[in-house]
Amino acid sequence: MMRIVVAMSGGVDSSVAAALLAEQGHDVIGLSMQLYPSAGAGQVASDDGQAFGGCCTLDDLHDARRVAAAIGIPHYILNFERRFQDTVVSNFVREYASGRTPLPCAHCNSDLKFSMLLERARGFGAEHVATGHYARVEQDGFGRWTLKRSADPQKDQSYFLFSLTQEQLARAEFPVGRLSKPDVRAQARRLGLTVADKPDSQEICFVPDGDYASFVARREPDLDRGGAIVDEQGRVVGRHGGVHRFTVGQRKGLGVSAPAPVYVVKIDAASGQVTVGPRSSLERTALTASGVNWIAVEPPSWLPVSAQIRHRHHPAPARVRALDSGRAELVFDEPQSAITPGQAVVFYDGDVVVGGGWID
Repeated sequence: MMRIVVAMSGGVDSSVAAALLAEQGHDVIGLSMQLYPSAGAGQVASDDGQAFGGCCTLDDLHDARRVAAAIGIPHYILNFERRFQDTVVSNFVREYASGRTPLPCAHCNSDLKFSMLLERARGFGAEHVATGHYARVEQDGFGRWTLKRSADPQKDQSYFLFSLTQEQLARAEFPVGRLSKPDVRAQARRLGLTVADKPDSQEICFVPDGDYASFVARREPDLDRGGAIVDEQGRVVGRHGGVHRFTVGQRKGLGVSAPAPVYVVKIDAASGQVTVGPRSSLERTALTASGVNWIAVEPPSWLPVSAQIRHRHHPAPARVRALDSGRAELVFDEPQSAITPGQAVVFYDGDVVVGGGWID
């Protein structure tokens, strides 16, 4: 049996992960992250006085503590406010300001949660860290650690974990990765956990109202300077209030009158220009990515993969090759719509995550 630190968010998935490990006889310690300063019951406040909600609220921390008490494990709350602001929120604002569309959950999971939890786990004498992610980790025949899709394809979260290293995967446990969501809730009821029917969080935790543009503008007021909306021939067809209000593939809220639907096809943060065009103009067959992590393979030369360019994107056949400086080039067999800078592209071989990076 092992001493295992479990990241407890207060949701049903991490609660069941902790309870199953404790039931198996492991020495389990629950850790929860306080990511923002307190602002009253059920809410936390941002650094500009705006209330946050979603996950990791005070209510969530209380739920995690109640679950830990119910299953008889120690529970600690770690203050990660500054690291969360520096690692996740600042990146979110910076990406939108540069005309890209960020993926904060991936940065939070790997850059903050795993790295910090592994560091803190050693302080508790624990060599392993568990989370409630829907993913699997296994060793292959060569002794390398592999990241795999979960047993529940509808809940799979391996896309968000592509940057985990061999060292991190060697110490990672995903107890619910072999279960479906209904099975997890059934386990929670069997174990008598009060969070068995708690709804899943659907939004980005620090932008609970979904108004990303206002959130970004409060932190970067200069972004509201606006610019031109142009068609693919360069003709001005409208004006906008800042590039942070747009993402590639966006159709709604453009304020452009056209005989046929138009979409954002390009964002130029330097000039403040947003280019719109027909849906067909969103299709691309190739991309480059940076910050690429190859999980259990050497950087390849034209390796066949299935590639995912968004969390809900159906993986598409492609070939990928490593470039210098941690970059990669990917070519799809068929054109894909709305390949969006700032999002992650993740390479799969069946259920195995080969690697991934950030779309340039």
